[in-house]
This record gives sequence, structure tokens and C-alpha cells, in this order.
Amino acid sequence: MGKVTGFMEAGRRTPPRRGKAERINDWSEVYLAWNDSDARRQASRCMDCGVPFCNGGCPLGNLIPEFNDFVYHGNWEEAIHRLHATNNFPEFTGRVCPAPCESSCTLSINSDPVTIEMIEKAIADRGWKEGWIKPEPAAQKTGKKVAVVGSGPAGLAAAQQLARAGHTVTVFERNEFIGGLLALGIPEFKLEKSVVERRANQLRDEGVVFRVNTNVGVDITHEELHAEFDAICLSGGSTVPRDLPVEGRDLKGVYFAMEFLTQQNRKLRGQEFPPEENIDVVNKNVVIIGGGDTGADCLGTTHRQGASSVIQMEIMPRPQETRTEANPWPQWPTIFRTSSAHEEGGFRDFNVVTKRFVGDDKGNLTRMDCARVEWIRDDETGRFSMNEVPGSEFTIEADAVFLAMGFLHPQHDGLLDALDVNYDAQGNVAANGKMMTNVDKVFACGDMQRGQSLVVHAIASGRRCARQIDIFLMGSSQLPTVSGYARPPIMALAGKNDGDQSRR
Repeated sequence: MGKVTGFMEAGRRTPPRRGKAERINDWSEVYLAWNDSDARRQASRCMDCGVPFCNGGCPLGNLIPEFNDFVYHGNWEEAIHRLHATNNFPEFTGRVCPAPCESSCTLSINSDPVTIEMIEKAIADRGWKEGWIKPEPAAQKTGKKVAVVGSGPAGLAAAQQLARAGHTVTVFERNEFIGGLLALGIPEFKLEKSVVERRANQLRDEGVVFRVNTNVGVDITHEELHAEFDAICLSGGSTVPRDLPVEGRDLKGVYFAMEFLTQQNRKLRGQEFPPEENIDVVNKNVVIIGGGDTGADCLGTTHRQGASSVIQMEIMPRPQETRTEANPWPQWPTIFRTSSAHEEGGFRDFNVVTKRFVGDDKGNLTRMDCARVEWIRDDETGRFSMNEVPGSEFTIEADAVFLAMGFLHPQHDGLLDALDVNYDAQGNVAANGKMMTNVDKVFACGDMQRGQSLVVHAIASGRRCARQIDIFLMGSSQLPTVSGYARPPIMALAGKNDGDQSRR
């Protein structure tokens, strides 16, 4: 414990955000960098608890009290080594993870938690700046070849671990960029793509081969994968979005959130789109349906594109400002949250159901018909049912609507159906305790296997899968185990209620 009285002397402070008027006019990251003294002061708040609930709350099992202590003492190089012991990509989690570790921080019982996420980001950024993060190629090759299908955080983590174990790894990505949702789904103002590419370059220098614009199941068959590789790791995302099948859904102007977000990220990479495909909300009235992180990403993007008005709607009630008795520490707090995008403008509405979309005679969206709902609790079962409030109908002018209601499961048609893998009750790829599917030498991890979740879960899942593949190929493994939790019911429930948890 670096400073015994640190948690009493210093209050929680995060790095400052750039001014709203400035940041909505560009796509650069929202947060400014911490200076050394501020980061060390925040690290001093860590109490090095006898039972570090933060460590258990982190899906990766990050050694949080240890790296906090190193930061407090100014030993940044040792801090990045300790962080890398459990987390391949702390610069990702330090930017886009909702920090379940902070919810489990003992200070959260009656105070504000340690700023673990931002300390993690500061450590990673310092590591890159000082040149302490370098390629770590394997000293010896095993002669085994592994195919990783999908280059999101789970696939990248699995690929890096397997390459460091000495295997020859090829990552297949159907899009043109490496990173999955990190590259195309998350807005630039939350995660600049140079950060993702920098880490991809490290993997290249460690021997990982990337094959982009390659749709496995179309451009290369599963039979070819089986013939060429000793093991296959399925690490694609949960890519089938939850739809809203109401009248007028096919009108021009109603889009899935990922259509909007991925197009904007491609525009920032220099890609142009024809008028009939271009999604541009400048001077338009926008409605976002879904109260989770993807909805907030759409909100921040509409601000930067220049929308005239934005409403983010949620069918669920507005959460409480603080924990309720039914939601005690160290559970994930189901509380009202405000992101940087909400800080920038727009209106939030709750308990709203969409009844229909209405358009003009050219098929263009012009408005939405909505109604208020209330949630009634059954005293016997404890379950809530939704009822429309009589006479509560109202209309919203809308030129563009983005559906940000989460994802159902991975895409079945194509590779997965061709492989004839089994699915679980939710439609995800079923895998046993060793993360192997019902198909010989085919493993699964990430959102494809566990359902839509957080970036930190994806990295943890990829690391677990890499170890199991290594054991399958070699009989044993020197790769580390993952000590964090695998599937906490609290976070799973929060993901469903929150509208989405697509990276985050």
C-alpha cells in the first residue's frame, strides 16, 4: 500500500475532458492526458485491501492494487509489465471498458472508487511513449498452425497469446481493417484508430499474419481451413442486431446503429459513399432507440455530423441515481449514467415504446408515433410486465432513426452453419469447458461464444481460448490462466437491461 492515508486525503478525479464546443467540431479523443502527479495522487487512493474485490471484479483478474502501488511510487515501467501480465491491450480497456473493477472497489461501499480505468490508460500510454512496449516473438516455433477467424479483441488476444506460445497464427478478417468493433464500431472520439493499428503492428512483428477482406466461408471454405490448420479459433462478434419490426420499418431513414457508426469510421479513413448509401444527419432531426453505450456512440456521432436535434429513447424506466437496496455493492450498479456524448447535448427519454414509423410519398421517414409505458411488478413472481399507458400516444418528428437495441447472436448463415457447429439457447456458438465446439479442433471465444458483452470479457475469453488451444496442440501450456470471473450473472443481466453492451 503506497500511502496509508491516500484514500482519505484525495478525492476521486478523472482526467479532464476537452471543452464541449471544441470537441464536437473534431473526431479526436475526448479526454486530455493526465500529468504524472495527478495520476500518482489518484493511485494513492488504492487501499491494497486484504481481499481485493477489484481484482475479482475484473474479468481479466488484473493485479490492480499492485500496479496502483507502482504508479504511486513512480515506477511506471514495472506498472506496465504488471498490467501486461493479465491484459494484452490495456490501452483498449483503459478507454472503452465500463470498469466493473471500479464497481467492486471497496471504496465504492461509501465513497467514490479508485479511478482504475484511467490509471490503466495512463500506464499503457506511458508504456508506448517510453518504448517499453515491444514485440515479444516466440523464441521457438512449434510447427503448429492456428487459424483465428475474426480480428476483434477476443481474436487479437487469442492470436497474440498463441503466437507467443510459438504457433504460426493467421487471423482472417472479412472487413478491410483489423480490430473488429474496435476499428469500425467504436467512434474515433472514444478510441482513435491509430491506437488499434499500433497494437496490430506489434502482433505483426510477433509473427501474426493478417488476411483482411477475407470472408471465411466464402473466400475460403471451412474444408480448406481444416486441411491447412491444426486448430481453428472462432472469434467473430455477435453481429445480428435486434430489430424493431413495426409498421414503416422499411422507410428510408431507419437504420441499424452499426450501419451509421461503421460508415462514419470508414469516412474518417477516406472512404466515400454514393448519395443513395450515404448516412448524413446534418441539420436533421434524429432519434436514437436504445439507452446503452451504442446509443451514446450514435449520439456523439450525430453531434459531430451537425444534427439539428437528437433524442435518445429507452423503453425501460430511468435508472436511479444511486444504488437501491436490491443492488448492493459489489454488484454492478444499475444506476443512471451520463457519458461524454450526453454532456454534449441531446434529450433523453424513458418509458417510451415506438408504435410505427411514418413517411412521405417517396418513402422517406418523416415522423414516429410513440406511446408511454409503465412497468408493473407482480408481487408473487417479482417479475415486471410492460403496459402501455392509455391516452399517452405522441408524435416525434424524425428524419433519421438509429436502432441501438443490442445484438441477438453471431451470423449463422455462412461459416457457422457450414461447419455444423452447435448453438446454445441464445443462438451463440456452444463450447465446452475447454472452449471447444462439437466440431473437432474448432474452438470458440468472445461474443460469438458468450453473447454480446464487454471488451474486457472478450480479451479474457480470447486468452482462455488460446490456453486451451495450446493444451490441445501440445498437451500442456505455459500460457497463463485467467483468474477473473467468466460469466457473472449481474453483468449479464445489466447487459440485457442496458440496451446493449457491444464493447463495452
